[in-house]
Amino acid sequence: MAMRFRAVRHCRLAILLAATIVAIPAASLAQELNSKQQKRLPAAPAKLPRVPADKTRGLDFLFGALKAAPDEASAKHVEARIWAIWQQTPSDTVALLMTRAKVAMAAQNSDVALQLLDAVIRLRPDYVEGWNRRATLYYLRNDYAHSLADIEQVLAREPRHFGALAGLGMIMQELGDEKRALDAFRKALAVNPHIDKVPELVKTLSEKVEGRDI
Repeated sequence: MAMRFRAVRHCRLAILLAATIVAIPAASLAQELNSKQQKRLPAAPAKLPRVPADKTRGLDFLFGALKAAPDEASAKHVEARIWAIWQQTPSDTVALLMTRAKVAMAAQNSDVALQLLDAVIRLRPDYVEGWNRRATLYYLRNDYAHSLADIEQVLAREPRHFGALAGLGMIMQELGDEKRALDAFRKALAVNPHIDKVPELVKTLSEKVEGRDI
């Protein structure tokens, strides 16, 4: 009974947080976030299709279809369905918090978005997209240590998360570790051969890290 009471209390606090926190003024990092957003991490499309609730079976099938996609258009259709499954929320409270966090990030309210995503992860640490969204936010804040820690949590739960793998590659590249960046990009490409910009990054880094073919 005590555990149930605490869970209900956490949900109520989270809803109150989501309802009030967006009124906080935009963070002072707005200009820096603008420049970082020019190098977007892979993210879900703005509009996602409806997908069945059977995540595991659905994802296994879709990842197979993604690798076999004959062209870019087909691949993007499958990719959108994967993102839709990943973003299925386990509760109405989490859905509300994620929506508010998205609004806050769009408005460059970095601190607000972080508080909301912290609440998501406290409520449902099993929800992969909570970790992934917070990793993206930390990346935009140049907080690579925390971003990498969250990416690790994403990949522990979903090793095929091509968005997190590509994000790992981008961070490693910015830190100057081109070998690890190349490894991460190759893993992302192995899962999703059509992921935006990654084939070009793999080609460029392969030439720098391993040298040109003779």
